Amino acid sequence: MKHVDIYTDGACRGNPGRGGWGAILVYNGREKEISGGEPMTTNNRMELTGAIEALACLKEPCEITFTSDSKYVIDGITKGWALDWKSRGWKKKDKSPALNPDLWQKLLELLEPHQITWVWVKGHAGHPYNERCDTLATTFADSFPVTTA
Repeated sequence: MKHVDIYTDGACRGNPGRGGWGAILVYNGREKEISGGEPMTTNNRMELTGAIEALACLKEPCEITFTSDSKYVIDGITKGWALDWKSRGWKKKDKSPALNPDLWQKLLELLEPHQITWVWVKGHAGHPYNERCDTLATTFADSFPVTTA
């Protein structure tokens, strides 16, 4: 099984506001950077989208070290929150709706064929790949025009 390192980050200018995500995939010494965004979104949606888009790049089952500064994404998977929400029809324990079920569903599907080690890193703390992903995400978020309501 091929080993791929994935780094992701999401950003939002306002929450909700202009958003962006960035990801870097590293395989066999080569790096692939991807990014995107939406003109009106939330930070958590961008964090999830970065993970989804990075995993969607993989063409076969891989062993992955997945690194993010998003507790929402990391804990949502490693603590079983997303699977619990799904099993309850995308409801939390208190019966309130889980947020972003469309993205969590897509992420769970993309995880299935892979063996993943999840790593949380502190954001804005000098981790080179996390800093680069942050730059990709914020640059994309900043590419949208500022709107006033």
